[in-house]
Amino acid sequence: MPNSNTTHEVLAAVFQVRTFPASIAAGDGDHCPQGREELAVLLWQRALNPQKGTWSLPGGTLRDDEDLTTSARRLLAEKVDLRKVAHLEQLSVFSDPQRVPGPRRIASTFLGLVPLSADPQLPPDTAWHPVSKLPEMSFDHGTVVRHARNRLAAKLSYTNIAFGLAPEEFAMSTLREIYCAALGYQVDATNLQRVLGRRGVLTPTGNTAPSGKSGGRPPALYRFTDSTLRVTDEFAALRPPS
Repeated sequence: MPNSNTTHEVLAAVFQVRTFPASIAAGDGDHCPQGREELAVLLWQRALNPQKGTWSLPGGTLRDDEDLTTSARRLLAEKVDLRKVAHLEQLSVFSDPQRVPGPRRIASTFLGLVPLSADPQLPPDTAWHPVSKLPEMSFDHGTVVRHARNRLAAKLSYTNIAFGLAPEEFAMSTLREIYCAALGYQVDATNLQRVLGRRGVLTPTGNTAPSGKSGGRPPALYRFTDSTLRVTDEFAALRPPS
């Protein structure tokens, strides 16, 4: 017979590429040369037991009158005051009977993306943390984060999912930093532009960004052709440099 005490919860691993001080960022050899841009995940700190003081993904109980996606968006707004997510997709169901203490809780998990240009105002108990340097996580939430990061890295190869992390307009150097942070290894900007251009992912805006400190030609600005997910090359794979 079904367990009448089972609760269905929804958890969201929301990522954004952010700049962290060197003392916080991982800054290892596998990351971008700048060592500052990191893929970050949004977490809130538990004030009560069980596992008081650990860090959790935003989430809560699925209501009887809502579907999973509606629940995920509601909980992000209610728990961490995040009301605009550029991309949100369902990941997996975590159903280990022992995943949390007490009555059984089954978790449907989501991957969410926030653009580099966004700066949402967060509650005091909520913060962005580098995925490469997670704090002590609650229950199985660290496993959910790793699963979501792997999904994102895979989809960066064969879809246009990076639109959810990029600002509306960007130079190729900025897009390279986004891919580099999200993948965890260096990406060549020229090759990235050639691959994405061939797939019709990018559209030139006709605008340019200001020149850097060293002067030179102002970089051209691009935008993603689509702001919804689509497969661009189902057999593609972006691999780390040999």
